[in-house]
Amino acid sequence: MMMTPGITPAGEGDGGVVWNILGQTYKPKQLSEACFTFETLFPDGTFVPPHIHTTQDEFIYLLEGKFEFLLDGQTVHAKPGDLIRLPMGMPHGIFNKSGADVKALFYVSPSRKLYELFSRIHNLSDPNEVVRISAECEVEFLPPPG
Repeated sequence: MMMTPGITPAGEGDGGVVWNILGQTYKPKQLSEACFTFETLFPDGTFVPPHIHTTQDEFIYLLEGKFEFLLDGQTVHAKPGDLIRLPMGMPHGIFNKSGADVKALFYVSPSRKLYELFSRIHNLSDPNEVVRISAECEVEFLPPPG
């Protein structure tokens, strides 16, 4: 898939696409074989449990709010303007415990199956089904500690 030139307008997903992923809003901004970019809105109290992207590097540029991350077993915090670098294969979890919404720009390289994953889990409410589909799309959720 080739990237098409143009502008994805502010506040919109490319082609009008908007996904609800377990209470978070994801808007795809750009998709090509090399890179997939999407804007997110994490309401307070939402999170992505610890997981691994086995085939992608992931980057998160924080636009508004504060995230707490579990990165390779360590707890770290990010604020607006920070870029979080998540190398392929590194376990990580993303948590909004800030008391306010968090807005961020995510991108992965290469794109692989992440767009397909979000399309398939849009509006799903069963976490077990999300975990099953995620594994089919090269994202592995980790078992809870203990």
